Amino acid sequence: MQELLTSISTYGYIFLFFYSLGGGFFAIVAAGALSYAGKMDLGVSMIVAGVANYLGDMLLFYLARYNKKPLLPYMKSHRRKFALSHILIKKYGSFIIFIQKFIYGVKTLVPIAIGLTKYSFFKFGVLNVFASIIWALFFGLLSYKGGEYIINLFGKLKDNPWIAPLILVTVLSLFWIYLTKATKK
Repeated sequence: MQELLTSISTYGYIFLFFYSLGGGFFAIVAAGALSYAGKMDLGVSMIVAGVANYLGDMLLFYLARYNKKPLLPYMKSHRRKFALSHILIKKYGSFIIFIQKFIYGVKTLVPIAIGLTKYSFFKFGVLNVFASIIWALFFGLLSYKGGEYIINLFGKLKDNPWIAPLILVTVLSLFWIYLTKATKK
């Protein structure tokens, strides 16, 4: 167990960076809980996650704006989700850049959908900075404050390993049902 904690404190920030490029919700929650336990630094974790989240969204926006051809096969298989993203963009305007950070499933699609429009690259970058900061602060501080609860939860999952797959299947099923209903309209 001590080896695992040592490697987490050594390589945790690298893992957090790469995981946060694509959203990183679970990684920043884990980093907040580990910060509560004294294994990671909360400030550094939030900075690493925020910077990676910003860079990931900017990369997606850039790819959609200037490299549409490689994205076409991906877009065909997710037409309904892109349609939902466009509806959200029209409904919420620039505020969607903030909202999309907190919606699992469309987080990676919204920057691509915005990149396909004539939305200003500079404006997206500026708003994305603030959205990434808010996202990192929100989940970092929330998971730090709930660190004891999260650590206890993982202790219970360790004692009853059958619960974790059950929770995962339930959450994924609910998420799939939501996306099916949201994109059906």
